[in-house]
Amino acid sequence: MKVIMSGNEAIARGAYEAGVTLASAYPGTPSTEILENLAKYEGVYAEWAPNEKVALEVASGASIGGARSLSTMKHVGLNVAADPLFTMAYEGVNGGLVVVTADDPGMHSSQNEQDNRYYAIHAKVALIEPSDSKECIEYMKEAYKLSEEYDTVVLFRSTTRVSHSKSVVELGEREEVGVKTYEKNIKKYVMIPAHSKAKHYEVEERLERLRQYSNKTFLNRIEMGDTKIGIITSGISYQYAKEVFGDKASYLKIGFSYPLPDEMIRDFAKKVEKLYIIEENDPYIESYVKAMGIPCTGKEVIPICEELNPDIIRKAILGEENESFYEVDVKAPSRPPVLCPGCPHRGIFYAVSKYKDVIATGDIGCYTLGMVAPLSVTDTVICMGASISGGLGMEKANEIAGRKDKKVFAFIGDSTFFHSGVTGLMNSVYNNIPIVTCILDNRITAMTGHQENPGTGKTLQGKVAPIIDLEKVVLAVGIKEENIRVVDPYHLESTMEAVREAHDSKEPFVIITKQPCALKKDIIKARAGLKCVINQDKCKKCKMCLKTGCPALQYKDGVVSIDKNMCNGCEICKQVCKFDAIEKVGE
Repeated sequence: MKVIMSGNEAIARGAYEAGVTLASAYPGTPSTEILENLAKYEGVYAEWAPNEKVALEVASGASIGGARSLSTMKHVGLNVAADPLFTMAYEGVNGGLVVVTADDPGMHSSQNEQDNRYYAIHAKVALIEPSDSKECIEYMKEAYKLSEEYDTVVLFRSTTRVSHSKSVVELGEREEVGVKTYEKNIKKYVMIPAHSKAKHYEVEERLERLRQYSNKTFLNRIEMGDTKIGIITSGISYQYAKEVFGDKASYLKIGFSYPLPDEMIRDFAKKVEKLYIIEENDPYIESYVKAMGIPCTGKEVIPICEELNPDIIRKAILGEENESFYEVDVKAPSRPPVLCPGCPHRGIFYAVSKYKDVIATGDIGCYTLGMVAPLSVTDTVICMGASISGGLGMEKANEIAGRKDKKVFAFIGDSTFFHSGVTGLMNSVYNNIPIVTCILDNRITAMTGHQENPGTGKTLQGKVAPIIDLEKVVLAVGIKEENIRVVDPYHLESTMEAVREAHDSKEPFVIITKQPCALKKDIIKARAGLKCVINQDKCKKCKMCLKTGCPALQYKDGVVSIDKNMCNGCEICKQVCKFDAIEKVGE
């Protein structure tokens, strides 16, 4: 049966057909949809873990227990999971273990553009790269065979375009491999130094066998066309190169990317006149080819930053500009990211914006947008959990420098707090560092598409789950009860009072805002018909309401208005207005 699937859907399908029985992940674009789709298949246990490290450890334990297991994450998530990855590279597997890293060239939804192919070299594990949905299924099934045959973790690298593009695939039957017998083997699975030293020799021997495999596997193939131009490429770059050159070039298409196929590379290079390496981001393949002493052209002409596309490749190699077939008279306006209308985070950011002495350390999530004018609150964003940890460092720097006129507020979401914020908060208590931690609980993992988390009451597969109580967690790590405030951020008066108390506190302080994301389906339904409108007879045109940064508020031709199609009646603007010019309707 042939169907159209995205790369992420196909990765899930490939894992299902390969007989995977357990999958664990933390959502992160562009990887999220893999687990969401895999969770729908019978015979597969799929879960959202609190973070990527936990996810890979769960998958590792299942693999040792004999189950074919999968862990998926975006590229920066592998940084979090690197600890178990490197050790599992030594331990090896029982049931096959595949780790998907979904890289994000162009940084469409990421804080950096790291190229995770280097993780394979560093961790000494096999690396596979598909270039379309069809290969996502085929290569995933091969990855599990490879994992078990060579006793290795397999790193499976996708990129945004592969993950989100769609193409035709052919569905196959599930291979019911069952769960292998687990046998106690401390030399294999207990990595004390004495065992690790012996395992390192095994890893190096395995890499040599994988190099031999690389030169004969169907994952790497030569496609001969015109021999004036030869192209070595992988992943989505292969698709771009084929679109530009067609049969006017020859190709070494690499799908098994570590260890690279040295013999195939030498053989291919001899057959072509001019050799190009086309790859996104870092010169991963190029550096290897040049180290072999083979002349080639790569990053001399191919950009190292952002995504490639056929036009970029055409111009870089052929010097040709692609002429557009269409002329457009209008240009779409830019749409910078902004907190949604009715976003519950707006209330706490508005309250904090009144304090000019605040340094606000931010985190990864919707609340990153607290940086956007007119709120303009957020000062820093590093990585998940760093709002609290970074805030602690900022506070100590202020103390050392004698900057007594500054107060640090850290902003973090519920899912991100579970992910990696708890330890930072614990550190603030342990070392008595008096920052204010604002945990913005919107009861969902919002920015990646409304995935469940330990605080939502449901699992990935829709089962009812215990709700991890944020206030109890905060108390458990040592924050004093009198230094905790739980508020509804739609109620500005109580929110601003909590901010005032936190600002004046000389001890670690926590504010928990509780209000579900305005875009949750049940919230949209519950608030349907609730709107705020402006009584133009009362409006003084002071524009105070515009300072909330709500995109539903508009100022045009001297008139402030509210877009009824965007407003959800949260009343933040109503509470800000000093002239009672904003009224709520639909109750």
